[in-house]
Amino acid sequence: MQPPPLVLCAIESAARLYKDRPVVFFMKGLKNINSEDAVRKYLPMLSSFKNVYVFPLRMEEVFAETPLSSWYQKVDPKQEKYWTHVSADGCRLALIWKHGGIYLDSDIISINQIPVRDFLAKESNVSFANSAFGFAAHHEFIWKCMEDFVRDYRGERWGYQGPILLTRIGHQFWSSPGNGENDVTCGSITCLKIQRFFPLSFPSWKRYYEVWDKEPTFADSYGLHLWNFMNHDENISVVHGSNTLVEHLFQKYCPSSHKLVKRGELKTHLTAESSISSPWEQVVT
Repeated sequence: MQPPPLVLCAIESAARLYKDRPVVFFMKGLKNINSEDAVRKYLPMLSSFKNVYVFPLRMEEVFAETPLSSWYQKVDPKQEKYWTHVSADGCRLALIWKHGGIYLDSDIISINQIPVRDFLAKESNVSFANSAFGFAAHHEFIWKCMEDFVRDYRGERWGYQGPILLTRIGHQFWSSPGNGENDVTCGSITCLKIQRFFPLSFPSWKRYYEVWDKEPTFADSYGLHLWNFMNHDENISVVHGSNTLVEHLFQKYCPSSHKLVKRGELKTHLTAESSISSPWEQVVT
C-alpha cells in the first residue's frame, strides 16, 4: 500500500500527459473506500491531479463475463509459480476488453501522447509486449487473447500468458509485422516499432541508472519502459543528486514524485510489480 517512486512517476507522467482523460490505478490491497479518499490516503502527492483515480482490484469482478472467469474459478494461486504475473496478465486483458483504452505497466514513464487507438508494441524484432497496448472496448483481438489464455494456459512458463500470448495472437493478425524498425498497420490495428516504448532494450536496462555525457531526447518514443523487474532484483534505486538519466526523467516528467524523493519522503527502492492502464477515453495504470 506504499507505491514506490517509479510507480508514482508512471501515474504522474500519464496524468500530466493525458490531462483530458482519467488515469486509473488499481491497487490489490485497497479496502472499501472511494477513489478520492484513496488518492488522499495512499497517493497524497497526486491529489492535485483531478484526473487520477484509484480503485480496488477485485479479480472476480474484473474477470466476470469474460473467458477468464472459468479459469479464475478453477486456478489455485498457491500452486502457481508466477501467480502475481499471470493474474496481472489476465487483469489487463479483461479491463481493456470491458472498458477500452490504453494499458501501461507502472514502470513506464509517459513522455508523448500515443496518437493511435488500437495498437500493440514491438518489444523486439520477433515479439510483442504486453506492458503497453491499447484497444477499443470489446475488440476482437482482446477476446481472442482471453480465449487463448484459458485454452492454452501454462502458468509455469514465464511470460507465456503475457508477451508470448500477445505475440501468438498478433501473428494471426499480421502475416508480416515488420522488423520493429517502423510502425506497421493491419486493418484497424497498428504495430508500433520498438523505439516507441523500448528505446533501451532489455540488455541495456542499466543505462537508465547511469550518467550520460549527452542524454537522448527520446523524441521518437511515447513512453520509456524501465524494466522494473530487473531493477528490483539488483536493488537499484532513484537517487537524488545522482545526475543519472532516470533522475533527469523524474525531474522532467514527474516533478512532484521527484520532489518527494529529494526530500527523502519516499522509499527509493523500486519494488512494486503493479501496473497502469487507460481506456482510449481514459488511461489505466
